[in-house]
Amino acid sequence: MDQDAKICYCFHVSRRKLVNFVRQTKPKVPSQLSECGGAGTGCGWCIPFLKQIFQHGVDGGETELERLTPEEYERRRAAYVRAGKGSPPPGATPLPPEPPLAG
Repeated sequence: MDQDAKICYCFHVSRRKLVNFVRQTKPKVPSQLSECGGAGTGCGWCIPFLKQIFQHGVDGGETELERLTPEEYERRRAAYVRAGKGSPPPGATPLPPEPPLAG
């Protein structure tokens, strides 16, 4: 995923914004990324990715985001929310339509 891809769909926070936040503020723990536009405080889907962005800022290396397309990321988030694991707040990016059932 590129730097302008949305990571937090609930509060519309891009990867670029999160990476710059880590670089500029040097948070001590991953949860401080919530100070960047509320990222991670909605449905919870992006929290593992926020932790990866934090770790990348500390240690370098690669995150799972390098291997995901924006479409795959969005599809996985939709499955997470539809499985009842999180509830997006009002104003969050709507879920994409459910794929048709194979039959």
